[in-house]
Amino acid sequence: MARYCQVTGKKPMAGNHVSHANNRTRRRFLPNLQRKRYFLPDENRWITLSVSTRGMRIIDKKGLARVVADLRAAGQTF
Repeated sequence: MARYCQVTGKKPMAGNHVSHANNRTRRRFLPNLQRKRYFLPDENRWITLSVSTRGMRIIDKKGLARVVADLRAAGQTF
């Protein structure tokens, strides 16, 4: 499973870890992903999404039905 949010599209970023001696080594910044089950009442079934915490807030704000409709319009399947 790829590490990206299905709602926001957040993916890992790359950057430098900088030590006290100013040595720079490459590192990755991973998004805060959670696997979460949501119930779709219109379809009477559960779906599992890999969402970031920001994605959870978007689902709380817009509603699950609207977010799923937007994802399906973008070509995503569950």
